[in-house]
Amino acid sequence: MSDTGFDAVLGAMADPTRRALLDALAARGQASASALASDLPVSRQAIVKHLAVLEEAGLVSSARAGREVRYTLRSQALDATARWMSALAGDWDRRLDTIKRAAENTENND
Repeated sequence: MSDTGFDAVLGAMADPTRRALLDALAARGQASASALASDLPVSRQAIVKHLAVLEEAGLVSSARAGREVRYTLRSQALDATARWMSALAGDWDRRLDTIKRAAENTENND
């Protein structure tokens, strides 16, 4: 995933309402904006705007079903972001282990 892709994903996920929408779609599989709005204290119009941000970031897809638009979670962008974050966390774990060993060696040499 490119840096702009990560920026879009992380930016989209920075908003608590959008995270709640992702959670709802993960639980439901797919839903309309109206159904998603019924679960949140936000207007349907605001939900549609949040869903547009999520779709632009590649986190959800939409498909027309008659008069209704149904939204579905796209886990690929989340998977790529999770892999990046896991690698980053692993790097920090290695660094902290190095610091811990250095501190223990310093204590033992005193």
